[in-house]
Amino acid sequence: MSFSPQLIVLGEYLAGEFDNREQAIAEPIWYVHLRLWQRPVNLFPEDSITLFAEQANIVNLDQPYRQRIMRLRYGSDVDAPLQVQYYMPQDPGALKGAGHNPDLLNTLTPDQLDLLPGCILTVAQETPAPNRYKFTATQLPETCCSFVYLGNTVQVSLGFEATATEFHSYDKGIDPATGKATWGAVLGPYRYTKRNQY
Repeated sequence: MSFSPQLIVLGEYLAGEFDNREQAIAEPIWYVHLRLWQRPVNLFPEDSITLFAEQANIVNLDQPYRQRIMRLRYGSDVDAPLQVQYYMPQDPGALKGAGHNPDLLNTLTPDQLDLLPGCILTVAQETPAPNRYKFTATQLPETCCSFVYLGNTVQVSLGFEATATEFHSYDKGIDPATGKATWGAVLGPYRYTKRNQY
């Protein structure tokens, strides 16, 4: 299948190695210094561009966490024709460190993933300058992104903005009882700068 230029650019903008060094230095009380890897993987190539994502605290790069799969594809919303569907690896530990060591992803297959039905974003696109784009991804209204991880039910709110050089993550954990954010982008997005393009 041939992909639209918009889907290809979204994939290029999201793929890379990022960190939020400037933000962590400016606001160390509120933002941990993180490294984020988003690696292209050869899954669902018939209709999607797919990325493996994980992150690590800069002081514990050998202890990455939040392994997830982002499947970029076309949706049905005319105003936001692109969408991102999230998946959880069935064995996140087997992929631990794959952001830094992508060879671990070579044997990953779709049947090793769990679809997260409520974890889907629609992606809107702006063109602030010629050949420069800004993508904004938001959760569908009336959806709840939750899944079981290490025996616990986790609820998250997902979202991001992406340009050629920056990735802003709005991901945060939600307390199902109160609806309040408990971790992540509680006071605003994690502002990552792209350091390497994949």
